[in-house]
Amino acid sequence: MACFVLYGVPAAAQTVLPRITVTAPPASKVSGGYLRSGDFKVDPRMPYVVFAAEPLIAGDILTVQPMHLNDDEYLVLQECASTDCRVAKLVRVWSVEGSTSVNNKPDQIWIKRENKYFLWLKRLPGFISPPCEGCGTHYSSFALESPPLVLEPNGTLTAFNVARLEAAKSADPILVKSQRHDGTYFNVTYVGGTRIRVQRLRALSAEQANAEESTSPPPRP
Repeated sequence: MACFVLYGVPAAAQTVLPRITVTAPPASKVSGGYLRSGDFKVDPRMPYVVFAAEPLIAGDILTVQPMHLNDDEYLVLQECASTDCRVAKLVRVWSVEGSTSVNNKPDQIWIKRENKYFLWLKRLPGFISPPCEGCGTHYSSFALESPPLVLEPNGTLTAFNVARLEAAKSADPILVKSQRHDGTYFNVTYVGGTRIRVQRLRALSAEQANAEESTSPPPRP
């Protein structure tokens, strides 16, 4: 599989204050103590991969919001687990039934380390009705490590779909149909109609936050 490479981009807009520069790259805004950015891209070599134009670093908060997911589709966030990215680690998966998050903010991911993170959409064979007592109709458990762009369900449901899951493993992810920036969000529509939006929050330093507060209009009485 190809290695994912992220390239930083120069800032295009900035507010200069005495001894302090608060920078807002394209599709970004400084507010509430954060630089809120929708500066994401679709990889032109692999037009199903969405990634941050500037690498995510420790302390960033990645917001991923599925606006519409088709019933048999799974939105996947992976990060490279080896230097050549031949192995990827599963960060989170979303389906129509929710996400694999264990906290109360399923659309937010706290980035623990600088790395290459990438989003993609996968179609998996499903079920019209539960195939066994106590089963559901959507996969909720997955292998934590796999090659990049491979999603491997595990658990009880997989036993009822072995052949179809094996065939789906080698199928490409779903292509991005269109993309656009909307304020500080990056909006993606996939072939088939699934829509998502993503945003990165990066905390300002105390000095930058004070500078931002000093330039904010006073509250109304």
